[in-house]
Amino acid sequence: MGVIILVYLFGGCFMDALAMIMLTIPIFFPVSQALGYDPIWFGVVIVLITEMGVITPPVGVNVYVVHGVAKDVPLEVIFRGVFPMLIALLICNIILLVFPQIALFLPGLMR
Repeated sequence: MGVIILVYLFGGCFMDALAMIMLTIPIFFPVSQALGYDPIWFGVVIVLITEMGVITPPVGVNVYVVHGVAKDVPLEVIFRGVFPMLIALLICNIILLVFPQIALFLPGLMR
């Protein structure tokens, strides 16, 4: 799972989240199924990891979108402002990796 997370994080630095997911899910979803991971949990983790990727330098696609809207704010300020969000997403992903039942609680109520 660590390798899959690193691929998504690295790829998300250079690609849009939707494009990254569409390109890699046909490869990684069967692998996660074979490893015994829950599909809902896998989807939640992948979405969070790709969202980390699109705000991470060097490209950080979403950061450039914000810079396009707020033209008077320097790009360095926007990247510094994104850093606390990156830390929060990292902590959230670590919690989900350690306690996967958090992501599965609400879907479990549907049964």
